[in-house]
Amino acid sequence: MTHERFDEAREEARAAVAAAVRRAREALIGLSHSLHAEPETALQEHRSAAKIASLLQDADFQVTRGAAGLPTALVATYGTGGLVIAVCAEYDALPDIGHACGHNVNGAAAVGAALGLAAVADAVGITVKLVGTPAEEDIGGKVVLLEAGVFDDAAAALMVHAAPEDSVGASSLAVGAWDVTYRGTPAHAALAPWEGVNALDAVVLAHTAVGMLRQQLPPGTLVHDVVHEAGHAVNVIPERARARYEVRARTMDDLLAARRRVRACLEAGALATGAELELTPHGHDFAELRQDPFLTSAYLRAARALGREPVSRHGELTASTDMGNVSHAVPSLHPCIGYDTGGALQHTEGFTRYGTGPGADRAVLDGARALAHAAVELATDPVRRQDFLQRVSRRRRTLAAGPQPPACTVRPSRQVSP
Repeated sequence: MTHERFDEAREEARAAVAAAVRRAREALIGLSHSLHAEPETALQEHRSAAKIASLLQDADFQVTRGAAGLPTALVATYGTGGLVIAVCAEYDALPDIGHACGHNVNGAAAVGAALGLAAVADAVGITVKLVGTPAEEDIGGKVVLLEAGVFDDAAAALMVHAAPEDSVGASSLAVGAWDVTYRGTPAHAALAPWEGVNALDAVVLAHTAVGMLRQQLPPGTLVHDVVHEAGHAVNVIPERARARYEVRARTMDDLLAARRRVRACLEAGALATGAELELTPHGHDFAELRQDPFLTSAYLRAARALGREPVSRHGELTASTDMGNVSHAVPSLHPCIGYDTGGALQHTEGFTRYGTGPGADRAVLDGARALAHAAVELATDPVRRQDFLQRVSRRRRTLAAGPQPPACTVRPSRQVSP
């Protein structure tokens, strides 16, 4: 086929994608609004997953629910082409503040991209694979799906994320979390406090030590903590304190180094008070995000064709995402699709309020088209297509050679006693 014919096929496919998204407009915006109206937190997204599965089944996708043993995960496929395009749909909300990260927009845009690509699957030789990924805000559903082999056949993994502005090319911070428990000994706070071991003191000392450590942490390394429990009665020496610590860093190597220092602070709280410390990894570590240059450029061209002007964030670090783990294994795309949020940033009630406005609705449709158009460009570029298929072959050979260490290792729980 000549270059002219490839260009013609690409334009025909883009027109078909646009038409398919237009036909699905009401269903996609309805899905976004419905997800927003019924927010469900990590691993509780039963209604959200069912809505997406039902919509895709009606469009003749083959849907598997409960993928990788996660009840609220799903995989929906359409087509038989050799180039497998994975489109990641997020739909979990945050506790108390609903869809404050815009996952209703993310999820609906992903479904729209899948529907648009299904309309051209035979023409451009692809298999569309919509992957419903729960618990991005918590344990990292994509990591579970990745380790279960859901992405093994994917030549590319795509998604778009809601934001106050359009942007491309950013990376993200690696992140890992611990659930922390200090166990002490209760005693009457007035009659015999010396007989107690104060778990509250242990968590306060750890919090203070981490606060002092922050000055010596390298740029891009952050530590957050929250105390869930630290005693129940003022006249009883607290026998248990529970907290969660989260560490972020530029890379996984930096994350491991930072956690060794944070762990020393947590152990210091136990050593100073005589309490016992238990550390349990919370969910999976998230790796830093690596965005594929070709997919990023293709998305940028598609977004500009829709009248958008994404800001380049190459070299900049955003928050954290389990898409980072996927990006270490599969060429990935994770741009931001912007809309007016009244100045509010993600993870605030203000951001939630704008999630079903006209700007958010347009973001659903534009995000769907731009993602699908980037995938079409890959599918109709013979050189890039072959390159991406060869990467899949190399990955499969590596997997067939034997078990490989996961992109991010979850370490077992360990108790530390002074």
